[in-house]
Amino acid sequence: MTRLLIRPGAIGDVILSLPALEAARADYTEVWAPRPLLPLIRFADRTRAIIDTGLDLVGVLDDARVPALETFDSIYSWYGANRPEFREAVSHLPFTFFPALPPPPGIPRISVPGAPRAGHAVIHPFASSPSKRWPLDRFREVAAQLDAPIQWCAGPEEPLDEAVRIGDLYDLACWLATARLYIGNDSGIAHLAAAVGVPVVAIFLTTDPRIWAPRGARIRVLEQPDTHAVVMAARELLG
Repeated sequence: MTRLLIRPGAIGDVILSLPALEAARADYTEVWAPRPLLPLIRFADRTRAIIDTGLDLVGVLDDARVPALETFDSIYSWYGANRPEFREAVSHLPFTFFPALPPPPGIPRISVPGAPRAGHAVIHPFASSPSKRWPLDRFREVAAQLDAPIQWCAGPEEPLDEAVRIGDLYDLACWLATARLYIGNDSGIAHLAAAVGVPVVAIFLTTDPRIWAPRGARIRVLEQPDTHAVVMAARELLG
């Protein structure tokens, strides 16, 4: 049995789907996903960036075809579930479609090389949408009240001079795994930290944590918190 898994979405979307993706493994399993997320797909026989496959043209151009689709016995797709024209164009193929929302509860795990915890806490004060971002000055207030060294974390375009920046998501996961604690907003990096087993304080401002919260044993989700609440949660997880 050969199976293709197609999973578009942001970092958190794909990480939340990892248990379902791994459960769907076949004798040969290929995964198509956004390019930055491919390093996190460790179980597949092969991975490809969706943008490289021509999938975006199927159902848009009359003659658009992706010959590779015809080589699989089974295709599980989170891509195109809400695009009737795409579903019609691939109706002759063995597609099973799934909704974009995260699958039923399961704890994502990303295996990284064993490394000793370095004793520091990581703070990532950003998120994809400004509406999800707790104010930076409050993160700094929290950092000042913790009895642990602080390492700030940011993406390539996020403005924070003292931040550690690691572009490859798997390399970032390996670095996060050395931390005693992660503090951040509702973002994909919070999911990444949780998936490598780091205790996480996740701050939610506008989205529903019942759907989008990181999953794991030592996760503290705070909605619209004040600084004191974040400090108390962080101290509890630091032990």
